[in-house]
Amino acid sequence: MTVKIEKNKRVWTIIHSRPEARNAMDPDSADALYSAFIEFENSNDASVAVFWGEGGSFCAGWDLKYASSLKGLKPLKDLDIPNKRINSANGSDIPRGPMGPSRLELTKPVIGAISGPAVAGGMELALWCDFRVMEKSSYLGVYCRRWGIPLLDGGTVRLPKIVGQGRALEIILTGRKVMAKECKEIGLCEYVVEDGNSREKSEEIAHTIAKFPQECVKADKNSVLRQNNMTIKEGLYYEWQNSSDKVLTNEGIKGANRFSKGKGRHGDFENI
Repeated sequence: MTVKIEKNKRVWTIIHSRPEARNAMDPDSADALYSAFIEFENSNDASVAVFWGEGGSFCAGWDLKYASSLKGLKPLKDLDIPNKRINSANGSDIPRGPMGPSRLELTKPVIGAISGPAVAGGMELALWCDFRVMEKSSYLGVYCRRWGIPLLDGGTVRLPKIVGQGRALEIILTGRKVMAKECKEIGLCEYVVEDGNSREKSEEIAHTIAKFPQECVKADKNSVLRQNNMTIKEGLYYEWQNSSDKVLTNEGIKGANRFSKGKGRHGDFENI
């Protein structure tokens, strides 16, 4: 079994377990990860996912032994994206990416717990996560540059949005190693922890998020991700329409009532 799910209350840790190949992605693993994240998205018992690679590597990219077996002008034609707007959280209207879940747009948060290499397609999976916790010795990099394999799982889409066009192009075109320390400095990750602690720290953060009212969590995540091509005025309108009625009514007013009765005072995130 190349993918495992470990559940702790409302936090699911989705584990890619192909350590003999440094968690390189073959079709079976891609299918299994895709299915695991769809299950997470659709489960009423799950709020936050941690994405972790077992054995000291997040993901060494696409399995090049598999890639070398491909033939023809359109070797991945079964993964072609339809010429229509992608707006799927459950994956029903679009094939998976070569790396598995990279085309899904989940409503729930996913935290990337990065140890060792997250390179080539593995870097694209790390970028797919909402944010990243990296171990000191871990690194990102477009290592597929040396073999002429292009980014196919969102790397050219997500990296510029995170670090800006110029820096993204430098990282993509040189294919160099980007260590955790630099990743944090340029906004490619949000936490750097001691080696061996990325999963533990990610799960700690996930449990904190899972305690909050979840409609509000999902609404705010959605608003952030939809802002990229909007003007400020358009963004403000979208934010308002996204959250002002249903979320405020279902969760916000109830939360304000709990505060008025003494819960969560003085920045207390435990007693809420």
